[in-house]
Amino acid sequence: MARKNNLVKNASILMIAIIVARVIGLLYRRPLGQILGTVGLGYYGYASNLYTILLLISSFSIPTALSKIISEKMAKGEYRNSQKIFKGALLYAVIIGGIFALIAFFGGRILLPGNQANAIPALKVLAPTIFLSAVLGVLRGYFQAHKNMTPTSVSQVIEQIFNAIVSIAAALILIKTLAPEGGTGRAVWGAVGGTMGTGAGVLFGLLFMWYVYGVNRKTISRIVARDVNGTEDSYTDIFKLILIVVTPIIITSFINNASTYLDAYLYSALQGRAGIDSDVISAAYGEYSNYYIPLINIPLALAAASVAAMMPEVSSSYAVQRMEDANNSVGTTIRLTMFVCLPSTVGLTVLSSPIMKILFPASTDLSAKLLLTGSLYVVFAALSTITSGVLQAIGRQKEAMINAGISLGINLVFQTLVLLAVPKLDIYSVMISNILFSVVLCVVNDLSLKKHLGFRNELRLTYAMPLLASAVMAAAAAGIYYGLHILTKQVFLPLVIAILAGVIVYLVMYAVFTRIPENQLRTFPMGSKMVKILKFLHVYQ
Repeated sequence: MARKNNLVKNASILMIAIIVARVIGLLYRRPLGQILGTVGLGYYGYASNLYTILLLISSFSIPTALSKIISEKMAKGEYRNSQKIFKGALLYAVIIGGIFALIAFFGGRILLPGNQANAIPALKVLAPTIFLSAVLGVLRGYFQAHKNMTPTSVSQVIEQIFNAIVSIAAALILIKTLAPEGGTGRAVWGAVGGTMGTGAGVLFGLLFMWYVYGVNRKTISRIVARDVNGTEDSYTDIFKLILIVVTPIIITSFINNASTYLDAYLYSALQGRAGIDSDVISAAYGEYSNYYIPLINIPLALAAASVAAMMPEVSSSYAVQRMEDANNSVGTTIRLTMFVCLPSTVGLTVLSSPIMKILFPASTDLSAKLLLTGSLYVVFAALSTITSGVLQAIGRQKEAMINAGISLGINLVFQTLVLLAVPKLDIYSVMISNILFSVVLCVVNDLSLKKHLGFRNELRLTYAMPLLASAVMAAAAAGIYYGLHILTKQVFLPLVIAILAGVIVYLVMYAVFTRIPENQLRTFPMGSKMVKILKFLHVYQ
């Protein structure tokens, strides 16, 4: 029970921090979208997508891989080796991060679609951020391996705060000074300013993590001094271990997220081939990547937080063959994630139009329709993220990579055929392809987990009851919103009331349908507050 509570506590810390960070990231896109316009958002989106792919290859998987390696060493009492792995990972990050920063800076004309060359300046600005992110990833993975999620959580909030401030300020300044007449120049320089915020956020997050490491250096030295294992690996062995573990995880993460980049590339190329103007393509993709994607990424970020908290728990349990503990950790992680993702999916669907109107006034009906039809992606993407993380945690990195490759292949074939056959489907083809990718990945990953871990999904409490509670919540929220909207002709106040009422209805229905004990609910994110609400409503006595 103590191990389970520790997992939920760590996941809760990361979830709360990610919610705050994502909300900040979501809110700043409203003024940024108004400043850049949909075409500028398109350039920003294309540059950001390619940056994300290069980041995935160079550094995104470092926290996951490092957390796995160090937690396994610490489970065996090899504290000195865990510290050497940290130092080796720093050198790895500097080299790999530097290489891919140069690729981003000089390779835009090759890597971006030919009709999206205006995104190249924004990509050049993002290039140094790849190097900084690689080092930041090592520090985050190091503390996650020690099951201390607080530094990572705080650094993510700091990163988003500076990202938001600098993105808006830089975009405004560059547009006023370098493109005062508007036109394409406004969109190009606005996108450049927006990407400056990304670099500023990562820089300040990195400075904070180095400060935390410095504060904890004496404690770290005392832990290393307790090493009585007697076995010390050479740096040659450590670099081999890092490469063996990191490489499959990097490739898997790349494939998992390459669908976003490749879908965008195919969409732009095939729509251009169909004779559609490049600015029209950029505008549609701008709404997709900067309005629809950030919204659905909020609940998805919680899945990533769960994986970060789960990885050291599952890795350490599996390393010493505590299979029941490993399975319990996986089950707890999925249940906690579905507790958030299922109502998020349903809520985003039924309130898609007012949500888009309030958050992004510059958006068109396209964004609301994407959210209405594409929110289902949240559930399957969350599950595929968790199950891929489990396979990596138990040493099945190659299998996770193969599963992701199968899903990507099906995704790309589907989108290519759809766009060639039905070009009028437009940006919806990208959305449908992403959903298909996550569904296929869920299925093949689930088969792998049954084979290697003996894991079986618990259906009633994890999926069925939360979904039923979400359905009741949806009916209540939609009824309240549209009823108040008809009466008041307003959007904001009815939406706020509907969301608050929906949260309370879901919480009550979840407690009633699952019969979750009060002490167990307290371990959830903000569990104590949820228990107080339920006691006030006499659900708990």
